[in-house]
Amino acid sequence: MQPNRIAGVLGAILLSFSISARAQAPDLDALMAKMSVEEKIGQLNQVAGGRSKNLNSRIDDAELDRVRQGHVGSYLHVAGAAFLKELQRVAVEESPHGVPLLFAMDVVHGYRTIFPVPIAMASTWDPAAAEDMARVSAAEASAAGLHWTFAPMVDIARDPRWGRIVEGSGADPYLGSVMAAAQVRGYQGGDLSEKNTIMATAKHLGAYGAAEGGRDYDSADISVRTLNEVYLPPFFAAARAGTASFMTAFNDIAGVPTTANGALINGVVRDKWGWNGVILSDWNAIAELMNHGVAADRAAAARLALSAGVDMDMTSGVYSDDLKDAVSHDPALAGKLDAAVRRILKAKADLGLFDDPYKYHDPKREKTVILSDAHREAARRAAEKAVILLKNEDDLLPLTETPKTIAVIGALADDALSQLGSWRAQGKAADVVTLLEGLRRRYPDAQITFEPGAENGAATKKTLRRAARVARSADVVILAIGENYDLSGEARSRSDIALPPADAALFNAIAETGKPFITIIMSGRPLALGYVAERAPALLQSWYLGVEAGNALAAVLSGNVSPAGRLPVDMPRVTGQAPYVYSHRNTGRPADPDITKDTARYHDLPITPQFPFGYGLSYATFDYGEAQISAADVQPGETVTISISVTNTGPVAGDEVVQLYLRDPAASIARPVKELRGFKRLRLEAEESAEVEFDLAAASLAFFDADEKWRVEKGRIDVMIGASSADIRATTRFRIMNDGVAASPGAAVETPAKVIKIEN
Repeated sequence: MQPNRIAGVLGAILLSFSISARAQAPDLDALMAKMSVEEKIGQLNQVAGGRSKNLNSRIDDAELDRVRQGHVGSYLHVAGAAFLKELQRVAVEESPHGVPLLFAMDVVHGYRTIFPVPIAMASTWDPAAAEDMARVSAAEASAAGLHWTFAPMVDIARDPRWGRIVEGSGADPYLGSVMAAAQVRGYQGGDLSEKNTIMATAKHLGAYGAAEGGRDYDSADISVRTLNEVYLPPFFAAARAGTASFMTAFNDIAGVPTTANGALINGVVRDKWGWNGVILSDWNAIAELMNHGVAADRAAAARLALSAGVDMDMTSGVYSDDLKDAVSHDPALAGKLDAAVRRILKAKADLGLFDDPYKYHDPKREKTVILSDAHREAARRAAEKAVILLKNEDDLLPLTETPKTIAVIGALADDALSQLGSWRAQGKAADVVTLLEGLRRRYPDAQITFEPGAENGAATKKTLRRAARVARSADVVILAIGENYDLSGEARSRSDIALPPADAALFNAIAETGKPFITIIMSGRPLALGYVAERAPALLQSWYLGVEAGNALAAVLSGNVSPAGRLPVDMPRVTGQAPYVYSHRNTGRPADPDITKDTARYHDLPITPQFPFGYGLSYATFDYGEAQISAADVQPGETVTISISVTNTGPVAGDEVVQLYLRDPAASIARPVKELRGFKRLRLEAEESAEVEFDLAAASLAFFDADEKWRVEKGRIDVMIGASSADIRATTRFRIMNDGVAASPGAAVETPAKVIKIEN
């Protein structure tokens, strides 16, 4: 062997030994004792390493020097196994104490394999599907060198004008809690130190979804009870599931910005809940404390956020530039700084980055894992489960006979970009199977004609006449209308959630042909459909379904899949009816259909939504038996089993979503008219029966009382089981015999359910 080759090999061995020696998980207290104040503050600093559409673009020599000085703790908008390995090498080998970096991205419903948007995932009413989505997302993101995602978004959203309703699980705290926990499990797995797991972030802590008027970033002026009973339970569920981090919301609650809300972060989350993970600000939110009017300058903003318990500053640079000055003038902040640094270092240790900082940086794994066939298959299954059949006059669906000619109308039918939805990470339009492509694959021998019905987003007399002519000449007409992806998401609130004008005109043109037609609503929010819901013979809500959208929709239209999606939010008739929630409280004059009575209603609308929470049709039909209960009397700490038989009486197999609702009809604090407290999605073959058993804890009735405790109150509890919040098929009741106190919000107590097939 040549001398220079010997030297090279020895050098590599020594370098490997050096890396191994430095990579062993340290004593965190000992490590912190060696760090300067500047290095500690560096751990609290998250920097944008690029832009969401131009990753890594800001990692230049100056940025590498910041890493070498220990002035950066994390990067977002970065990705790529090889690129990030080199960036990590600089941190581990060239910074003063070799502390590894955290690499992060908004991986919300897939990294490259894009699943349905979160509101569509909630429409599956299948926690296992949500967990699978997060598991695939973690596998791909970790293969691309990422350690951390800013998901799940668990904000309860009851006003569909809010653009970010697309990113969450809808309006109900119980459904939201179950879906939050499932996603945390999927992202983080059973062992966060495994190389195919990533840290989850439950966001946006507070009441971001309660923004006044549905205006993004606006104030939330809600009661303490509403905050605790409606908006916080999904965060509690995420904490109990072990989420590694929380992100604070942009907005304020009754004048206190959540990024400076110590009573919420330290008082509730850390002290009462006993959770001690990493708290991260949202983008630039610490600096924006000055805009809120609670901080006079950047140093004051830094002091407020750190004192409140915010560990990491996303992009504003307030901690890195101004926190040292604040600490020097307020020595009490030094202890808070150390606590924040320790939490961040612990997260890095939990990920195993001190043991092996490069385990997330295998380019070979990146090539084989991302957009694999198995991942696409998982995305297709989820998309099939998310589709909601809202209306089906004269059994227009499914298409039991192969059509010879199909008219596909509406630009959204071939809009691949919209199917990716908002926060599509590294999703590519080229990966998407659109509705048009899916139909062509499903019906290769049919003549399929596509007509957008508009030009440059506008419907004209010419485009409408052309669309109507195509519709008249086809055996089957499929109309795809709704919103494109850019009308929902962050900073996309809308004052009017009716169909966009061009799509409304297109719908009318097709309806006036007199031909039966199938309407598919593609959107990121529940729209106020009004006359569309009344005139459409067959109506599907598909949301944005990800890379397998077209294949999933074609399977539903053809009858290969019987739809079983259910609404995770009430759909209003008109914008002015929003927000409408099924779980409202009664007033002294409850809404009455009789317009001559003075009751809590609008005079120009029915008292019901267009489609209620939990609603969805199927190609199958399901009969329910009588509800059975294991005990008539229970104690506050006990569990009661509620069971019901369900039979598929239709000619085809299908899924049903059995929903369990409760009401306390006479409590010391007025309770909602009904609250979801359990559900189970099950599949039944034609004429097959099953029994569904719910193990309901009395603690699921807990409400937030005047003493800020979770009160379980004695008295009668009404039980309702059905196919939606408005379609109750069976009732029973039990009694809680004594008063008690629970350890958690009632909505965050998950009700286990099991299915027992019945031999016919």
